[in-house]
This record gives sequence, structure tokens and C-alpha cells, in this order.
Amino acid sequence: MTRKKKTRSLADKVTIRTGRRKDYKKWRKENPDQVAPSRRFVAKKQQQRKLQAVRKLAREQSGQPIEIHPERKDDPTPGDNA
Repeated sequence: MTRKKKTRSLADKVTIRTGRRKDYKKWRKENPDQVAPSRRFVAKKQQQRKLQAVRKLAREQSGQPIEIHPERKDDPTPGDNA
């Protein structure tokens, strides 16, 4: 059997915000009003969404038009047993 390695981590004992992920997650949970994405990140994401929408529209317009439910005059409507 291997023995359990001793740890020198103070992560559980720390009460202030340090650079550690665990401490930051705890701080973020305790202070939700102070947590917000940066303006730069928000602007970047808005730009990405605009570009994505433009590309999607271009793909839709360049594709072949297909009729998913073509109108048929000769067939009776489903459910009509008359």
C-alpha cells in the first residue's frame, strides 16, 4: 500500500482571496454582485455573434431551396375518410 502524502496546502484555511482557483470560486460565490464579465469580453462576444449570424444567413441563402411539405392537390387530407 502507498501512504497518503502530506499536504502543505492552506486552501481550506484561507479566508482572503488569493490566486488559487478554489479561493476564487469561494469568493465568487460569496460576492455575486461584484462578479461581471469585462467590457472587452462582452464586446468580443457580441462581435462573434454578429459574425455568426451573418455567416448563417449567407449559408441559408446560398443553399438549395427544398419543399419540405409540397402542396398536393390530388391526395385527400390525412384523416379524411369520406
